[in-house]
Amino acid sequence: MEIRDSVVMITGGAKRVGKHIALYLAGKGAHIAFSYNQAHEWEETKAEIESYGVQALAMQVNVVQSDQVRAFVDATVERFGRIDVLINNASVWLRAPFLQIREEDWDLAMDVNLKGPFICSQLVAPHMLKQGRGLIINITDLSAFQTWPEYAHHAASKAGLWSLTKSMAVELAPAVRVNAIAPGTILLPENAPPEKRRWAEEKSLLKTVGSPLDVARLIEFLIECDFATGSVYFVDGGRSLT
Repeated sequence: MEIRDSVVMITGGAKRVGKHIALYLAGKGAHIAFSYNQAHEWEETKAEIESYGVQALAMQVNVVQSDQVRAFVDATVERFGRIDVLINNASVWLRAPFLQIREEDWDLAMDVNLKGPFICSQLVAPHMLKQGRGLIINITDLSAFQTWPEYAHHAASKAGLWSLTKSMAVELAPAVRVNAIAPGTILLPENAPPEKRRWAEEKSLLKTVGSPLDVARLIEFLIECDFATGSVYFVDGGRSLT
């Protein structure tokens, strides 16, 4: 699959890692459809994407509402004629000791991090099957493969996403490839204290913090490598080995 002139749909693409992915692929010539929830930056992101000479579509979407996702998918197909790549990036990051996790927070983690990718994939996949090709990339993280105290609900949702990735890869083959990416620390929160960076660097075998571009370049590889499916790709500086 060629990136140039491809149609890439990204959930949560208005800011942070999703925005970096969108801009990188736009720079390679891809047309971008991205969703946002409450991000005020979406207009700026759309303008930046279009500055590369490609087309962009932005819609406010709650990924756990199937009617909103369906409208987003329909609008993308109407605008571009197809969907070549779906990147399930939208996510929430919740933390609490196990005995203090509220039921509503458990539901929120499962809804956004697992149900959202399920709904998006289920609605996009038929278009990909009809056109005879497609790629779905799920963004999980290291909590799906390591034990993180105080992140039980988050980790469970991301582990479920990895399991879903494998099932989708089997059932949608050979026309649609499905993979997952598990980033390490690639973008610290704004105004993160110096000790947070030092902690992240120490956890990495490479003793550094990564960049969202590391994820974007991996996505570029997965788009262009037609023999990759059903796998998880770690971009974590070796942190998963510690």
